[in-house]
Amino acid sequence: MSQHGSERRPLPPRESTGRARVNASRKRRLVARTTLAGVVLVTASGCANNAFTRLGFPNPATKQGPGILHLWQGQWITAFVVGALVWGLILWCCFAYRRKRHGIEVPPQTRYNLPLELLYTAIPLIMVGVIFYFTAKDETSLLQINNTQYTSINVVGRQWSWTFNYNYDASLNDGSGAATSSDTAYDIGTPGQLPSLYLPEGEEVKFTLTSPDVIHSFWIPAFLFKLDVVPGRVNMFEVTPDRLGTFGGECAELCGVEHSRMLFTVHVVTPAQYQAHIQQLITDKQGGTLTSGCGDNTTEVGTSLTTTGSGINCVVGPMTSVEGKNAVGGYAP
Repeated sequence: MSQHGSERRPLPPRESTGRARVNASRKRRLVARTTLAGVVLVTASGCANNAFTRLGFPNPATKQGPGILHLWQGQWITAFVVGALVWGLILWCCFAYRRKRHGIEVPPQTRYNLPLELLYTAIPLIMVGVIFYFTAKDETSLLQINNTQYTSINVVGRQWSWTFNYNYDASLNDGSGAATSSDTAYDIGTPGQLPSLYLPEGEEVKFTLTSPDVIHSFWIPAFLFKLDVVPGRVNMFEVTPDRLGTFGGECAELCGVEHSRMLFTVHVVTPAQYQAHIQQLITDKQGGTLTSGCGDNTTEVGTSLTTTGSGINCVVGPMTSVEGKNAVGGYAP
């Protein structure tokens, strides 16, 4: 009998206790091996086509794509490390400071520990600073314009499709735009008839993005890059396609009721095929350029598919001191 008057329970035989411990140990090893096998299986299947290491990104189709992919992978590695550290500390606290079966003791409490609080503040600041540095470095490189490209394409985002003006640079003449070659041509589409964008493989292409109505976003997922198309502003970037093929493109900014149908097709072809396509457009009476939505481009082509009008007085770079007709027909001071 115990001091409280209850009968003491007999201890289990040593042999049974040892067998239970062995069985528990076997179960833990089985769980660990199963988990490890699952991780190896997922990793091996993913590495077969490199999809696992890309962490959801498509296979880059441009010279600049791997740099963007490395930045994405670095962000995920940082997130995994931080997550593992936080979960490790949580689990360690759960086991190291768990209450004993018959215990009521409370672990020592730490309050107003200035060095510890400074550490909590400094570590996140350092992490954010490192992430910001690499992001800003890669962004500066991606948006650098060196003007050594052979091809200039003006992309006009409009409700709700795209116009592609080949051999036309909307950033020239202070945003009014100008042709870069006598062989100018255009392609245009509708939500029901998708336009096609042709690009030469291995050649640097300069894109100038304009809009006559609302904000759109020019996105080719395989290029791992997108950029907003803003009324009154000429945004631009350069890219070098390095993989032949056909890719999808879309608008990545909610721009109205037909936003989800604002799609286009990208064809990366050889330089000879690209030049042949430009000549075919000219033969098909699609020579010249359509309105870019900037300046005084009032090209009339006699079809309801085009956006005509005097456009907006566009600026190259930040929108400051923008004057002229705006997207809703009024005038900006």
